Amino acid sequence: MITFGVFLIAMVMVGVITHEETATFDDFTVGSRRLSAPVAALSAGAADMSGWLFLGLPGAVYMAGIGATWIAVGLIIGTYLNWRLVAPRLRVYTERVGAVTLPAYLEERFEDRSRVLRLLSATVTVVFFTVYVSSGLIACGLLADEIFGAGFELGLSVFAVVIVIYTILGGFRALSVSHSIQGTLMFLAAIALPAIAIWQLGGFDVLHSELTAKAPALLDPGAEASFADKKWTAGEPLGAVALISLLAWGLGYFGQPHILTRFMSIRSPREIPLARWLGVGWVIVVLAGASLIGLAGIAALDKPLGNPETVFIALSAHETSPWVAGVLLVAVLAAIKSTVDSQLLVSATSLTEDLYRAFLNRRASDTLLLLIGRLSVLAVALIAYAIALSGGAVLDIVAYAWAGFGAAFGPVILLSLFWPRMTAAGAKAGMLAGALTVLLWKKIDPLLGPLETGVYEMVPGVLAATAAALLFGKYVGRRPARDWAHTTAADTPQSTPENPAPWPPHPTPPMDGPGR
Repeated sequence: MITFGVFLIAMVMVGVITHEETATFDDFTVGSRRLSAPVAALSAGAADMSGWLFLGLPGAVYMAGIGATWIAVGLIIGTYLNWRLVAPRLRVYTERVGAVTLPAYLEERFEDRSRVLRLLSATVTVVFFTVYVSSGLIACGLLADEIFGAGFELGLSVFAVVIVIYTILGGFRALSVSHSIQGTLMFLAAIALPAIAIWQLGGFDVLHSELTAKAPALLDPGAEASFADKKWTAGEPLGAVALISLLAWGLGYFGQPHILTRFMSIRSPREIPLARWLGVGWVIVVLAGASLIGLAGIAALDKPLGNPETVFIALSAHETSPWVAGVLLVAVLAAIKSTVDSQLLVSATSLTEDLYRAFLNRRASDTLLLLIGRLSVLAVALIAYAIALSGGAVLDIVAYAWAGFGAAFGPVILLSLFWPRMTAAGAKAGMLAGALTVLLWKKIDPLLGPLETGVYEMVPGVLAATAAALLFGKYVGRRPARDWAHTTAADTPQSTPENPAPWPPHPTPPMDGPGR
């Protein structure tokens, strides 16, 4: 209780301290694009790995064994490709056109004066992020109930209030500072807990023997064990559909606004290569550690758990003293908070910039925008809180929201950066096709009868979005006035805050960036 209390007070103080530095709407949303490479890497990682890192993923591995770690493989590949392909170009282009949100970027990129693209993308952002935020709040309630017996609703309420307070006070600056702290805690916990548990067991050989005794399928990367009635059985081999579904989590990275915002906020494109390697290294360590926690929990805990998603909590209490367990469990809270606050801020920014200013008050002052942004944080948090009260499995909700963003935005973002002649019609069609496919796939798939796939909705969503974007992008709509394919750097006038340049050509990538 003391370690949790100190951590929560520290987070509120971060908001208080950074409040003085958050004087403009630009400060509140992207921190005036001043993140260093290490901070950007930690912030992107912390924003990415929500409560599912220490709850959902270890729980999946605890139930199914090493076969469930294909999710981690897909995420590592997706992280690397996102930093490699998307980060350099998105950072340059969004600064040139002065965009602080993905909807604003897409509107400028495709010169969409109808404003439909901006409205559509802002709606997708707010809807899916509200659901995503609710998954984080559910994880907060679960954490408080499991550790302190405080009750799900009370824990959810306390943590929600703290998150809202420091997000409203400090905005992006508060998030960046807190993510550096939280990302470090997550990194250390992912190393420390599995190391302690395996050491207490007697080493990897003992771990291997214990898992083999429970069910050999737990150590088979080509199979998933079955966990029913609190015991493990052989289960079934991983088929092609299951393997594709697990790896497909990596496809979601290209469309996650809370991660892409970190690319937009890094200090200079030249710092992206360093940030990429730091970010990818961090992700590899925390995912490997979380997977080991699931396996160690099977061997080390005295009896099977009723709720596999509590394996990190149970293992911490079983293997360490209350003081050490307190520090380790703060890392779970850090993982939850670092994603929830990012999603709250991106949702609030989109409500303010892409809906309020774009459609209701185009001449709003910076002071008014800052106020609306803070009120939007509160509004999104309240709706997500109401959804969270109904409960649900953390991993299931995250999987749904992750697929929604990945399918709706991922193909469109990639095509916007690498296909010069992509049109606004293609972007709208791709976004709509991706979002609707994810929303409706669980109803569509059973209608296929013998052809029912059971595949993760990310896969059909990305395929539908890509096909629609390519088809409409090639044959429908007016192409942007600037011809990217034949534009050189000399054609682009110098950009200043007072006179920003028109849509830029492909930038010269920094160091070893994509396209060199």
